[in-house]
Amino acid sequence: MSVKQISVFLENKPGTLYDMTRVLAEANIDMRAFSLAETSEFGIARIIADDVYKTVAALRDAGFVSSVTDVLGVAVPDVPGGLNGVLSALSEAQVNIEYMYAFLSGEKGGSAYMIFRVTDIAKASAALSSKGIALVSSDEISNL
Repeated sequence: MSVKQISVFLENKPGTLYDMTRVLAEANIDMRAFSLAETSEFGIARIIADDVYKTVAALRDAGFVSSVTDVLGVAVPDVPGGLNGVLSALSEAQVNIEYMYAFLSGEKGGSAYMIFRVTDIAKASAALSSKGIALVSSDEISNL
């Protein structure tokens, strides 16, 4: 089970991130998870949105370059060592993690949530499921 992530390439200059979020706000798009990575020349905003296709269209129409990538949404047990258990399962399965980031839900307690970009989604999904670690879909993320 994968989640669609939108990566947006941004010039590293004042106001660019604001311009991107303004486009999303005006299109009534809800960002459910967000990460920003940068270099001296550009940044990459990674977004899990409530409507992938509407988001990509709004960004394209506003002149932003974006791409859609499959990632894993994982419910990480909100207990000491919860993330370590997830990483243990991926390590045992020899799945490499390219990057990851966390996001919050509106619920209290229960689980924390993370997005993982891995080299092999099917292998990672199987490894996590075999350890009883819950994966979350795009629809579930939108309802958190």
